[in-house]
Amino acid sequence: MSRAAELPGEQVLHGLGVDHDGLSAGEVTRRLARYGRNAVSTHRARLLPVLWHQVRSPLLVLLLVAAVASYFVGERSDAIIIAVILALSVGLGLVNEYRAEKAAEALHSKISHRALAVRGGHPVAVEVTTLVPGDVVDLQLGDVVPADIRLLQASGLECDESVLTGESLPVDKNPAPVPAGTPLAGLSGCALMGTVVHAGSGRGVVTATGTRTRFGSIAGGLGGHPIETQFQAGLRRFSMLLVYVAAGLTTSIFVINVVLHRPILEALLFSLAIAVGITPQLLPAVVSMSLAAGSRQMARRKVLVKRLVCIEDLGDIDTLFTDKTGTLTQGRISFMRAVATDPDSPDAPLRWGLTCTESVVEDGHAIGGNPLDMALWDSPAALGQHVAVAGDTRLSILPFDHERRMVSILVRDQHGAQTMVTKGAPEAVLERCGNVPDTAATALAAEFTAGNRVVAVATRPASDLTQLTTADEGNLRLAGLLVFLDPPKPDAAAALGRLAALGITVKIVTGDNPAVAVKVCQDVGLPVGTALTGTDIDSLDDPHLAAAITTTTVFARVSPEHKARIVRIQRMTGRAVAFLGDGVNDALALHAADVGISVDSATDVAKDAADVILLEKDLNVLADGVAEGRRIFANTIKYVLMGTSSNFGNMFSAAGASMFLKFLPMLPSQILLNNLLYDTSQLAIPTDHVDEEQLRRPSHWDIRFIRRFMLYFGPFSSVFDFATFAVMLWVFHSGPAQFRTGWFVESLATQTLVIFAIRTRQIPFFRSHPSLPLTLAALGVVTVGALLPATPLANVLGFHPLPSGFFAALAIMVVCYLGLVEVGKRLFYGVAPAPPGLPALPVGRRHLRRRAAYFSIGHRRELGSDQAATAPADVSTK
Repeated sequence: MSRAAELPGEQVLHGLGVDHDGLSAGEVTRRLARYGRNAVSTHRARLLPVLWHQVRSPLLVLLLVAAVASYFVGERSDAIIIAVILALSVGLGLVNEYRAEKAAEALHSKISHRALAVRGGHPVAVEVTTLVPGDVVDLQLGDVVPADIRLLQASGLECDESVLTGESLPVDKNPAPVPAGTPLAGLSGCALMGTVVHAGSGRGVVTATGTRTRFGSIAGGLGGHPIETQFQAGLRRFSMLLVYVAAGLTTSIFVINVVLHRPILEALLFSLAIAVGITPQLLPAVVSMSLAAGSRQMARRKVLVKRLVCIEDLGDIDTLFTDKTGTLTQGRISFMRAVATDPDSPDAPLRWGLTCTESVVEDGHAIGGNPLDMALWDSPAALGQHVAVAGDTRLSILPFDHERRMVSILVRDQHGAQTMVTKGAPEAVLERCGNVPDTAATALAAEFTAGNRVVAVATRPASDLTQLTTADEGNLRLAGLLVFLDPPKPDAAAALGRLAALGITVKIVTGDNPAVAVKVCQDVGLPVGTALTGTDIDSLDDPHLAAAITTTTVFARVSPEHKARIVRIQRMTGRAVAFLGDGVNDALALHAADVGISVDSATDVAKDAADVILLEKDLNVLADGVAEGRRIFANTIKYVLMGTSSNFGNMFSAAGASMFLKFLPMLPSQILLNNLLYDTSQLAIPTDHVDEEQLRRPSHWDIRFIRRFMLYFGPFSSVFDFATFAVMLWVFHSGPAQFRTGWFVESLATQTLVIFAIRTRQIPFFRSHPSLPLTLAALGVVTVGALLPATPLANVLGFHPLPSGFFAALAIMVVCYLGLVEVGKRLFYGVAPAPPGLPALPVGRRHLRRRAAYFSIGHRRELGSDQAATAPADVSTK
């Protein structure tokens, strides 16, 4: 990159074998084969990392080592059985997690990012991963620079390079060569991959792609895990809780068995099996399956998540800040009319409005421009002005930015007259105009009151100018107004009602005029008081702004910094905040929110900052995503609550039984088999229905609640375990083999069937129905457990046939157990404290890792075998 920056632009083009018309399609294909995709990472599902995730548990390793040791001291059959059951357990988790990884890979392949390249002399939008050295690329406000680019043209171009240099201020760019030896931060003639166009526009030629760029070399060395979400943090805290519980029980059981003079190896195997039994080994698989199934369901509903774990965070939100365009309105902007200041020049606003654009115009259509420009050029009224506009020569441009809120252009018409044209927000343009007639102000107020979007156009003669500066934007004459229509969506009111039913408060944050925003909100039935403007926000300190946010629905004429501040203040109050935006000015707020939401048609920088992408900018789509996120979280918690309570109860029973029995209450292999069968039944939990009231409020991890639930309901299971011990010893006078068999069947039945009670706060089957797959899985596993003692495998597994009377006693105990749990539910939920609000979390720096995902490819989008040759593009020797 440094070498290209030192050379004139024309020499760089020559070195790359390309001219200003860009590469041909055939040459692109050849270079793509040579240099490979413009990517720095992949989202390919890989089997070995998933396998490692399954076997990395120290408990499994210790148990396997102990089993191997027992094999060599003569307990070969037990050791083999333990090894087989462990292999089945690992295999079950491997298959299901790998399927989830494949789902994530397929999901990623649906998210694409595009750049505007010149190929064969025509501008065309291409996927960033298909760019090659030699491609000529246009850069516009809000673009993520798609490769290392040597600039050929620049107009007010500034790039935010903080992702590479850590420097917060944007850097000015120009096409001039730099001295030899200039450091990375001083390469003013280059736009570097992964940086963001902060202002202006430019055109340049790609000199390096993928891992051969500076950004690619840094991103390729990223290690560790992605940024932890709130859901993952909850999983981690829950896992630590289990570690403490398992360590306490395992140590106690081992000490008890040693004190009772049982063989140390046998005691160790039993203790380790207990530890494995209390651990919900398939929790990662259940979570992954829930997320994968949820991602597929959400994709069908036009919601894509960049990372599967963001689904739960989406379900956790209770406040949504969003722009009105495309959410409350149809988002299909159409040009309505021009309101001229001078009655003798009725077409002046339209003619100058077409001229004053940053868009690339091809065959009478604006390509890659803002929606207002595209609507203006595509309108029937524009056809009559094409000839006049075609005779204009653009001499200089001051690109749009969100501080000035306008764009200015210097043009020379076919007669040689030079004119400066300014177009933008009416308030900003009118401030720079002199002698604005009262009729114009009246017309503007009427359009705002009607809810229409308005752009003002002003001009002045500029024969003395050659290059525009912001100081030139004065002494303008208002040419008129351009009026656009973006009508409210017919279903917006219903969508807002759905979000309200989900407990989500919707607030509008827009750069538009307050009167327009209030009118649109009133049209869709969103309660509106007084709108708060950017000027109002500047006058409030954080405590007063926090109070104002609670009573304000509309924030209008706000800057990107205002949006981010509003989101940050709301998060500090403990609310889980989502921000929906699709523009350059939304990036700061998207980063600041708990969940950033954008749309597939958004600007690069908005999609880059978002966690969730909507394929359609529709609040109904968002409501579907929130409901799905809450359903997935609810089903995950079902597994956690059931597993911890019943497992804790069973293992507590094992500890108690060890104190008075002269033999092990259950063999290590039987404990592991019990755990494997139980976990298998729980793989159907992701299919379960969720009660409507659980979807009406955000849910999040509460470790104190889980701990209380485990300590409250765990003893219920132990009561019936000890009842089983009494029945086996004093009613059936069972020996060790039959005793273990009876407890195996009873513990499997109680801990599996309790899902029907735990899954809902209502009365199961009568007011809340489980899914058919869950019902069949639970009943099927209980049936397998009851039949195992009568199969040829019984002797191998250490089982003994059970008397028929035992099954009658078992049925009574299961019914009583489920009934007791139902009574316990009424008491527990009647006194359980409400879950605390979420703490305000700091906004993490997600720059490098999230930006790297922008330049990534999934398995289905690769060229096949690794074609990414490492040969660099030498721009100086061709």
